[in-house]
Amino acid sequence: MRILVINGGSSSFKCRLDDLPDAPLPIVPPKPVWESRLDWDSRSSVAEVLEPVLRSVPGPVNVIGHRIVHGGPVYRQSTPLTPEVRAAIGKEIEFAPVHNRFELEAVQAAEHVFGTDVPQIAVFDTGFHSTLAPDAYVYSGPYEWLAQGIRRFGFHGINQQYAARRAAEMLHLDPVALKLIVCHLGSGASLTAVRGGKSVDTTMGFTPLEGLMMGTRSGSIDPGILIYLIRHCGATAQDLDEILNRKSGLSGVSGISGDMREIQSAMDAGKERAQLAFDLYVHRLVRELGGMLAVLGGVDAIVFTGGVGENSPRIRARACANLGFLGLELDAEKNAHPSSDDDIAAPHSRVRVLVIRAQEEWEIARECHRLAGKG
Repeated sequence: MRILVINGGSSSFKCRLDDLPDAPLPIVPPKPVWESRLDWDSRSSVAEVLEPVLRSVPGPVNVIGHRIVHGGPVYRQSTPLTPEVRAAIGKEIEFAPVHNRFELEAVQAAEHVFGTDVPQIAVFDTGFHSTLAPDAYVYSGPYEWLAQGIRRFGFHGINQQYAARRAAEMLHLDPVALKLIVCHLGSGASLTAVRGGKSVDTTMGFTPLEGLMMGTRSGSIDPGILIYLIRHCGATAQDLDEILNRKSGLSGVSGISGDMREIQSAMDAGKERAQLAFDLYVHRLVRELGGMLAVLGGVDAIVFTGGVGENSPRIRARACANLGFLGLELDAEKNAHPSSDDDIAAPHSRVRVLVIRAQEEWEIARECHRLAGKG
């Protein structure tokens, strides 16, 4: 089975083609038949940038899998992209504005290149969090919100599902027996508490805006701030969307960038607001780590994944420094120079610290393979 995966983000598309057997698949991805990454901005249409790349895919394609950030309350598990499913994804554009629209356009681009006979499958970022219990997903507002679909969904689930499975393999332990905190830290960021291979709590909620401080997103703030901005500053819904999603986080606090690499360079150059942004980011991360630790009642391993989680030893070291009471101690050399997947806690540490490379495209391919009943 030749499976093409299209992983669409707000500013890039990552594509991967695998030729997979009718048998169970490994957890760690094999070398793909073909892969490509392209960056783009919204001044060009998805079709303009993606279709030429898709036409370069070598050989036939049997199935196309797509990362879809938000499928709403109905569509949580991986499913064929029927007209009904596409319509439901379209309804959620308001709640995942920088993703869902572009991902739907990628579906249309793939159909234009490969035709309607090649099945396409949606793999939802919210799917891994479908195991949340009501006390984790119901908001403390009016109960009527729940009937309106206002509840916590959680995101980054595709990679968090992969990371949890890979962590169990690295530790040579049964996933059912493990308590993990998965830190997906990229331009977007979230933590997930995983018990027995299932998500039991996560920091993102109704939208990908809740939770941790991020590159350009505020994360959780006092809702009273929004009421104040509306009453006293004349802010509109569009203004608030722009402020919270694009003008906050590392970028908003530092006034420099939402890119952690640029923040750290500015810190080294003595820029005070860059230092403040970094310190605030770490403080929020540690605070949420403590919350997930309490929810789980202990932890066996903390997993760092995503662009920041994998590539910033400063972030890992600062976050873990506050968790010394767990018996956690980092191997300084490994923390500074981890391999793609590495266990960087010192051998005597009670809690392991793992760096796991994000593998969303492979997890999507696995889901397509599973749906086809091939292993």
